[in-house]
Amino acid sequence: MPLPLGHTAAGLAIHDVYSKANNSDRLWKTLTFVIVLTNLPDIDVLIGLAVHGNGNFFHRGPTHSFLFALFMAFIASNGWRCWSKIPRISPLLCFLLILSHVVADALLTTSPVSFWWPLELNLSNGHSGWREVIESVLFGAFRDLGTIVLSGVVIFLNRLIRHRPFPILVILSRLVKKGVKSTFDSCFPSKSQT
Repeated sequence: MPLPLGHTAAGLAIHDVYSKANNSDRLWKTLTFVIVLTNLPDIDVLIGLAVHGNGNFFHRGPTHSFLFALFMAFIASNGWRCWSKIPRISPLLCFLLILSHVVADALLTTSPVSFWWPLELNLSNGHSGWREVIESVLFGAFRDLGTIVLSGVVIFLNRLIRHRPFPILVILSRLVKKGVKSTFDSCFPSKSQT
């Protein structure tokens, strides 16, 4: 079963392939938004836990559908209008990020998802309390290793083909430049500072 780390890795690969620019100024906002969107369909686990104490109660229902991905993509892509902290991301990319979760769950697990909800409804069986959900998220990430490695390869190849720098290298180079400049300025103040 794909877990948040695997869904996030797939979403980062989709974002990297889809996005044209490498704007490291908004990188943290965008990464956070990608993480939220790729894991958004599992909000049903939190709702099930809060309402019934069972994370499987609503799991793989309406939030794991094409319609949910479409509706939430529209909401998410316009979120920046209500809150300036939300980055501008196209509706298509938002849709792909949310839908990647549903497709991964459908392809990488044996239990069905409600892809065509409201025409079909497939809910998870069994009981999954707070402890099981937390343990699964924190300690079950090794099961997503294949997804994480494949997503990393996609990002690497995409960067190699497009000749774009890796965002972390851009951020580190800016930090070093600022650090070197501020260190230089403190060691050797200009005449106007003395």
